[in-house]
Amino acid sequence: MTNIGILGTGNVARAVAAKAAEAGHDVVLGSRDPSGRKGLGLPVVSVGDAIDHGDIVVNATPGTESLALLTPFATPLRGKILLDIAVGLTADLGLAHPNSSIAEELQEALPGTSVVKTLCTMDATVMVDPGRLSGPSTVFLSGDDAGAKARVAELLGEFGWPEDSRTDLGGIGTARGQEHLALLFIGAAGALGSYVFNFRLVPDAPERAAERG
Repeated sequence: MTNIGILGTGNVARAVAAKAAEAGHDVVLGSRDPSGRKGLGLPVVSVGDAIDHGDIVVNATPGTESLALLTPFATPLRGKILLDIAVGLTADLGLAHPNSSIAEELQEALPGTSVVKTLCTMDATVMVDPGRLSGPSTVFLSGDDAGAKARVAELLGEFGWPEDSRTDLGGIGTARGQEHLALLFIGAAGALGSYVFNFRLVPDAPERAAERG
């Protein structure tokens, strides 16, 4: 069992919190207004208390607000894993971080924290129930700390993501690729008329790879 503090009380936060609790973890939700966010099925505490509670802290806050919200908590976040799901979008659904990513900014602002970017390339429904889709799909991980990524990968496995569906992209700089995929996601959702889908990496056929030597 892992203590998990989830920052946010929106659709993503509630979906991840419920799945993590179902998997047997000790989960709390962190809100800037905990007294006004009751009836969510799990304890709702302040942002600071959620950070103190979690060995893994999940950032499910709006990406345009995450840096300002989390930077004051650099000391209590030290030594923890920050699983970052946030994506920063402007009011007209453009990228708020077109030349970077919120994950990179968080890692720079929180050098004592291991930031791992994942789950931001899909809808909350798919994050915690990938098996509902018509076939296998891919979840990505980005981060500089291999041990932190391994712990997050274990949690993803508990969410229903088998090992062969999890792709480690590399360091935290690769998080911008995950976040920028939001533009493709929005376009694909419009084409499909649904947000319940995901992307899959499809490698070259083995025989073609062998031909390339």
